[in-house]
Amino acid sequence: MTQRSPAFSFFEKGVELDDSIKSTEPITSDLVIFATGYKGDQKLKDIFASSEFKDYMFGSSNKTLSLYRECIHPRIPQLGVIGFSESLANLYTSEIRCRWLFELLDGKFKLPSIEEMEKDVIEWEKFMKRYSGKYYRGSCLGALHIYYNDQLCIDMGFNPKRKDGYWAELFEPYGPMDYA
Repeated sequence: MTQRSPAFSFFEKGVELDDSIKSTEPITSDLVIFATGYKGDQKLKDIFASSEFKDYMFGSSNKTLSLYRECIHPRIPQLGVIGFSESLANLYTSEIRCRWLFELLDGKFKLPSIEEMEKDVIEWEKFMKRYSGKYYRGSCLGALHIYYNDQLCIDMGFNPKRKDGYWAELFEPYGPMDYA
């Protein structure tokens, strides 16, 4: 079911849409996909009434959005975010994130502890600052996207070596078909 609404709120069993034009009934749902479009950071922040959750999402202006594997906030593991951070090849990076999130929801693997996820987020942020320079706040994966995709493959139990042989692994470029 696709439904547009200028505002919404979550309740225990799903989502309630707030539409001043027509009355809507609450929607019982196990999963809600929220397509933010542009200015996703503000929209992600606005979905929370709690200032604590807003701070979890965007506490400090000198940090990236603290998402484990660029998808899950360690303190809000019920919220999956796809496509917030960018890469040189956004489409297949977002596609592999969707697969990662599906495998997680399907129970194929479990998230580490909050502490382990937060430690990983800090390490990833250090990489981002080192390799993306002053643009790290935008979470651009840039030169790290192959390493990042390998980490997602490892989490899902897939072989991160996607080429046929040692030399191919070293010298052939990676592309979307390598993750199909």
